[in-house]
Order: sequence, then C-alpha cells, then structure tokens
Amino acid sequence: MSATTTTMTSSTKTMTSSTSVYNTSGFWEGLWRKSGIQFVALFTITSLIYGYQPQVGASADALVAFYNGDRTRILIAAAFSGLNLLNLLWFVAALRTVLMEAGQDGWGAATTVSSTAFGALSLLQITVGAALAYSIAGSGNHSLTSGLNDFSWALVVLSSFPRAMLIMAGAFGLWRAGLITNAIFAAGVTAVVLGVLGGTTWLSGGFWAPDGAYSRFVSPLLLLLWVLGVSRVLLTRTPATRAAW
Repeated sequence: MSATTTTMTSSTKTMTSSTSVYNTSGFWEGLWRKSGIQFVALFTITSLIYGYQPQVGASADALVAFYNGDRTRILIAAAFSGLNLLNLLWFVAALRTVLMEAGQDGWGAATTVSSTAFGALSLLQITVGAALAYSIAGSGNHSLTSGLNDFSWALVVLSSFPRAMLIMAGAFGLWRAGLITNAIFAAGVTAVVLGVLGGTTWLSGGFWAPDGAYSRFVSPLLLLLWVLGVSRVLLTRTPATRAAW
C-alpha cells in the first residue's frame, strides 16, 4: 500500500511539473519573441551610457578624455551591449522559427546567417572600445589609440551590410508568408536600400562620413524600427505547439 501511494505521489509530481507554464513551448517561444523589444530598450540605454565616441582623426586629448576619463562608463556600456546581443540573437531565432513554420526556410536561414555576421562585427566593435578604455588609451600610445578608434568607426560602416541583409530576409520572408501587407513590405525594402547605402559612408567628413550623422543615427534607427515592427507581427501570432523550445 505504501509503495502504491509513493508511486501515485511521484506520478502526481511529475504531471504537475510537466504541465507547469515554464515547461511549455509557448512560454519560451513567447519569451524569445519579446527579446526584440528588450533589444531596442537596452540598445537605447547603452547608447546613452556610452556617450559620443570621438570622431575619426580626433586629437590625443579628446581620445584620452573619452576612453580614459570615462573608463568606467564605457566598460559598463560594453557589458550591457554584449548582453544585448543575446537579445537580438534570440529574437532572430524566434523569427526564423515562424518563417520555417510558414514554409520560408530559405529566408529563415538568411536571418540566422546575417544576424550572426552582424553580431560578430558588433562584438568586435564592443571589444575594441572596451580594450581602449581598459588600458590602451591610458598607455600614452596615441598612434595605436587613434588607429583603433578609427577602426571602430569603420566597423560601424561595414556592419551596414549584414544589417541590411537581416532586414531584407525578415521583410521578404514575412511578405512571402503572407504575414505582412504590401505597404509594410515596401517600407522594409526601402529600409534595405537605405541600409546598404550605410556601407558607402566613406567621405572624409560631414553627414556621409563614417562618423557622420547617417552612420550614427540613420543606420541604427533602421534596425531598431525594423525590430519593433517584426516584434509586433510575432507577438500577434499564437506560438505553435512543439517540443523545439
């Protein structure tokens, strides 16, 4: 009798555990779909913490004042920026799952590849900034500090290409799946074109320079708006019942 009672108690606990909301695929998929909104919010916060990076060819005093004078602030921003990349990657994983369910496996794979490339360039940029703040800027080697600062701006420009591919894969995939309207698709195509143009900002100064307003504001804003728009589409869909999460 005791053995039977123990078995029933064990079975009851197992059933309770298996039916917990935290053990359902819907809970986890819904959580990852919200990662896009978290990415936008944390991106905004880290940008404010990091401040305005010195321009290309900045003076030694300006570089030391920023990277060495604001060392703690930059390192805090680097930690949060690295964490925020996880939000973006989880969000893209959720997007790929939705595209695969809709029969758009190719576009889903493209979102994974492009987000990986964008994440790698972004992580490299974060690493350069953190290294400059941690020790390089304070070492007195102005040539190295200046070179790495300029290299960081070059990474901003080059990241425009995988960022544009990510937007394109999402826009075309969702449109082919019938999940967005033609008007939203047209807005996505426009964002792709503007994103690719971000990779041509190589003038020596002004709006179209690597450290100009287009690279600093327009290109990042395109990604943020796209993430918010896709998040809205994903969150209006009921997560499928599967064991893949």
